[in-house]
Amino acid sequence: MSRVEFTPRSGFDPASWYLQVPVIAELCRDGIDFTNPVTVIVGENGVGKSTLVEAIAGAWQSGFRGAQDRLWSAGGSTEDTDLPRHLSCVGAQPKPYGGCFLRAESMHSLFDRADTDRVRDADQGLNELSHGQSFLRYVADRPVGVGLWILDEPEAALSFQSCLALLGVIKDLAAEGSQVVMATHSPVLAACPGAEIWELTEDGTEYPDWSELELVRSWRSFLDGPERFLRHL
Repeated sequence: MSRVEFTPRSGFDPASWYLQVPVIAELCRDGIDFTNPVTVIVGENGVGKSTLVEAIAGAWQSGFRGAQDRLWSAGGSTEDTDLPRHLSCVGAQPKPYGGCFLRAESMHSLFDRADTDRVRDADQGLNELSHGQSFLRYVADRPVGVGLWILDEPEAALSFQSCLALLGVIKDLAAEGSQVVMATHSPVLAACPGAEIWELTEDGTEYPDWSELELVRSWRSFLDGPERFLRHL
């Protein structure tokens, strides 16, 4: 996928709330381009990270048609917007449909489906493992090959060591020709080697180096002296 464009279709409401989110307004006005195999999206709560990645995932999945991969995503939720209907993903023709879309709120239902489909052996089912173990197992068990991997705040499931393990998986995916788009609050995951970083703000999208990220500066300051923050609680 090289680009996502806004292509309003029937039923579009120009008063939709998400148009007030700066990154979505930018997307609808100018489109967004992906120039790197790995894109890391960071920013404070409420700036539109999940809204953006959920919309891209929905738009991508709608293009599967006859090649539907039922383990790519658990599907939408009642909280999702209608934005995916009005987006078009450009590039990657014919469209590869490997990879997956993983987000915490639908992870268990997707893992249930994966356990039902796979041939069980002595291994535990995905939902019988810890949150982090099941996440890494699912990613490792997906068919290897070209595809789009969209991860929404995967650090919710992962320890520090597991975050490092995921970085190794992402490196391998990119080397094999896949594309990864990841929204995260983790400075560890944001340090993914070779990734392009998008920092979403209330003014739009910026493209800083890892060391310039607000989340990196905040975590570094906290770890250097947590009492400076905790005394204000």
